[in-house]
Amino acid sequence: MISLKFEWDPVKNSLNQNNTTDSKDSSMLKQYDFSKSIKNPYIKKLKKQITIRVENDTIDYFKKIASETDIPYQKLINLFLRDCAAHNKTPEINWKPQRRKAA
Repeated sequence: MISLKFEWDPVKNSLNQNNTTDSKDSSMLKQYDFSKSIKNPYIKKLKKQITIRVENDTIDYFKKIASETDIPYQKLINLFLRDCAAHNKTPEINWKPQRRKAA
């Protein structure tokens, strides 16, 4: 049995709808100097969009947990995979390799 224990604050991690900028805001400059800027230190934490094929039962499993925890299922899958990578977990695969037929 796999136990999922993740901390998620939907309010803290959601987009702030109230943080809007009026186009007539007088505090905006016409030009900014980025010559002394530094690279984003969190660039390695950015996510990469990929396409994978996942069985319906697996998606349903994570969607069920998502509805119970109010965490998006994609976030749950990412948290689960990140936990597996952090703990160097490898799947147990039990299948016999297919033998190639002689030509």
